[in-house]
Amino acid sequence: MRQKSCQARLEAELQDRLRDIRTLWRLYQRNPETSHRELGRFGEYGLSCDYVARGTFQGQKRGYFRWQLSWGGPADEFRFYMDENLDAVEIEYWFLDWYDGASRSLSGENYALLNEIFQNFKDLGLVKTERAQSFGN
Repeated sequence: MRQKSCQARLEAELQDRLRDIRTLWRLYQRNPETSHRELGRFGEYGLSCDYVARGTFQGQKRGYFRWQLSWGGPADEFRFYMDENLDAVEIEYWFLDWYDGASRSLSGENYALLNEIFQNFKDLGLVKTERAQSFGN
């Protein structure tokens, strides 16, 4: 049986991620060391945070800060496109599986949640450091 396309699976994958992230973020805000019995700690959720410079991938016109949650097939991540002050101006969720991918720009409360998390990454110095490293600084 053929697997559904990434576009067909996108909404369910996004909602699952958002549910987990909301749960972990609330715990983190109360106490950063708090752990969820199934999800672990917010600071350990996902694989990496890095900056993907413009032109890294064929046809990529702008750089973005990436919160990569899983890798391989399937993979998923949030992409934060920034202005010159390193503030997020657009946030996308990407779901990728071998030679297929789909994305959605966030809005409303989902955007607000991920923007709050991005601000935390920024406050920790992660965004500036990762961006500088990608440019060899």
